[in-house]
Amino acid sequence: MKDILETIILNLVDNKEAVEIKEVNNEKLTTFEVRVANEDMGKIIGKQGRLAKSIRTVMKSVAGREQKKVTVEFIG
Repeated sequence: MKDILETIILNLVDNKEAVEIKEVNNEKLTTFEVRVANEDMGKIIGKQGRLAKSIRTVMKSVAGREQKKVTVEFIG
């Protein structure tokens, strides 16, 4: 799942070296903490958060196939 998220994020940002994705596993939930450069944060969030919501939806869909729950947090 992390590979899919990484592919999506790297195709959206300009500063690919600043991308950092941390995976935090709990018993029932996996959380991905995505850090990007400040100038790329707007590209990840999108207008009114639509792009961020879409990324979360894709990740929930992928996790659903594996019977897991996932959240994605964007940290600036």
